[in-house]
Amino acid sequence: MNRRESLGLIGGATVLTAGALAEGATAQTPRASDTPFKLPPLGYGYDALEPHIDTATMLFHHDYHHAAYVKACNDAVPRWRELATTPVEKILTDLDRVPAAVRDTVRNNLGGDWNHTFFWNLMTPGGAKQPSGELSAAIDSAFGGYSAMTEQLTSAALGRFGSGWAWLVVNANKKVAIVSTANQDTPLALGARPVIGVDVWEHAYYLKHQNRRPEYLKTWLNVVNWDKALANYKNAMA
Repeated sequence: MNRRESLGLIGGATVLTAGALAEGATAQTPRASDTPFKLPPLGYGYDALEPHIDTATMLFHHDYHHAAYVKACNDAVPRWRELATTPVEKILTDLDRVPAAVRDTVRNNLGGDWNHTFFWNLMTPGGAKQPSGELSAAIDSAFGGYSAMTEQLTSAALGRFGSGWAWLVVNANKKVAIVSTANQDTPLALGARPVIGVDVWEHAYYLKHQNRRPEYLKTWLNVVNWDKALANYKNAMA
């Protein structure tokens, strides 16, 4: 989804009624039950991350933007049948094996599906609000503490020109590090596994924060479930 489409959807958000949001109305494109890619359920209410992430943003982000990536993946299957049968992470780890004619489509849309699925799970309500255990120790060793790590993550997110993501990852050397990826590129293509990741596409924050990306990043840290992050770290280190 390009910038113009994103802003068009954002502009349309102003016509949503409170009743529609309360009923959990969605705009998911109907898909046949046998399509290989399906929009994963959010797993919690659109309002569950209030006041940090607003209800309208969650609805549009999940039910329009994420759904569009899923639909595009299904639409791409006839162009490359292996897309439906190859493990997603295997594809995203080695995009060079994807046929050139469909590679950009797969990178953008399969990457968008994978990134957003990770994102929703990371922000699951509840859980620890700061790192603990082995992850806390790794952050202290690499950055000198939680505050220093979040400063670097915020800097990477602010430094991402245009659309993309900032990540805390376990890199190929089994060390935690901060990286940024453009558009819907994933850390997997860098040989890294994500621990946490923040979406800095404008559709992730524009309804509430407009162009104030620093404001969004500050409030977003309040919704990270660090129990989930610890599980991501352990999986990456395994």
